[in-house]
Amino acid sequence: MDARESQTADSTHQPEHLYKGRRASLPLDIVVIGCGLGGLAAAYCLAQGGHKVTILEAAPAIGDVGAGIQASPNVSRLLKRWGLGPHLEELGVKPQNLSIRRWKNDEVVGFTPFGETFVKDYGSPYYHIHRADFHHMLYAAAEPYCNIRVDCRVVFVDPSKPSVTLASGEVVFADLIIGADGVKSVTREYVVGGPDEARATGDAAYRALIPTEKLLQDDDLKPLVEKTESIIWMGPTGHIVGYNIRAKKEYNLVMIHPDGAEGGVESWTAGGNVERMKESYKGWNTVVQKLLALIPSTLDWKLMDRDPLPSWIHKDGKLALLGDSCHPMLPYRAQGSAMAIEDAAVLGNLFSHCSDRSQIAPLLYAYQSLRYERATATQTSSSLNRHIFHHPDGPEQEERDREMRAAMEDAVRLATANQWADKKKSAIQFGYDADEEAENWWLMNGDKLMSFVPISEAVN
Repeated sequence: MDARESQTADSTHQPEHLYKGRRASLPLDIVVIGCGLGGLAAAYCLAQGGHKVTILEAAPAIGDVGAGIQASPNVSRLLKRWGLGPHLEELGVKPQNLSIRRWKNDEVVGFTPFGETFVKDYGSPYYHIHRADFHHMLYAAAEPYCNIRVDCRVVFVDPSKPSVTLASGEVVFADLIIGADGVKSVTREYVVGGPDEARATGDAAYRALIPTEKLLQDDDLKPLVEKTESIIWMGPTGHIVGYNIRAKKEYNLVMIHPDGAEGGVESWTAGGNVERMKESYKGWNTVVQKLLALIPSTLDWKLMDRDPLPSWIHKDGKLALLGDSCHPMLPYRAQGSAMAIEDAAVLGNLFSHCSDRSQIAPLLYAYQSLRYERATATQTSSSLNRHIFHHPDGPEQEERDREMRAAMEDAVRLATANQWADKKKSAIQFGYDADEEAENWWLMNGDKLMSFVPISEAVN
């Protein structure tokens, strides 16, 4: 039985009663554009909140794409609440620690315990999982509760009706549209008022998977599997992240490198050049060289950056953005999917209170008020790691490494170049409970819902 069959077979596993069993007294017709992780999570949560949800996906079929992805405690607590804990245990790997190392000699300069320490500190485990397995898991959860339509490319959005027009000419009407259509979002242009240009970071990311049976045959590589570590090798102008996925059957590598003159493509599925990949890490330590020698093919993802939007909501209050369509993350903090799934949880929770169509816009602005600052701060934090990890050898690198070594020796140190070991930052990032935030907001503001001030007004 493969992962998809296993997940489908266990789809009878029921989630906890979400939102304290509360369901909207007025079921809305909601269209979610995009069937990625954020779109599926949004559809699931909104359906659990009592609404009729249709997902429109441009691709002709749902495929197995991507490589490793990280589900930190702020995500895993939600997935467990949705009844998906058994799938995480079956398909994911719980790293015991994060080890940060030097590119040239494999010296450990930073260390952060994960494993049971994270469960104790943040109430839920940290998992590494294949993106396709994660997607199948959410698909199996959402599919019984919503209508998932593939080969439905949106070519026009009327945010005031609201409605969307498909490439086929069909017009789909709704009470509310959620744009979860990723970094190349069509819906974002309607909220922004036109195209917003992405900036090249100057980096790209090779991605590759290696069967762990090959690592276990080499004494230098065997510990990468047996210790269940997450490793970051930091080097001049680039870094490499490695960890186990799929019940330790595959080793995932993400290799950040300067985006060359030939340029890459902003896509999870664009192929890369293996020989060029190996050349990028010439001179790195023996462990890295042995890993690269085991890679027959690679993907190459051009990393683009975008400024935070002033608002995620169209002025007519019936179209809102979610996930990468409004706050795309660079991968240096491993929080992109986490932010999208938190968005979905808050959105579903808030809309479980809906009793009148006049509440749609205020509830959307409540969603934005709860999510905007956190998502924007995470974007900034992700960008910061790029600079921390990529110092060329010299005074800045030596100071960074001194700080990281000090953090290893001082478990209560709060200010360190290793953001993963910064307990204050980790508590904010990983201790967050999206449902709790939404419930607290309602307790404080539910009775004055209609007088809620949009964050866009505050930002402007």
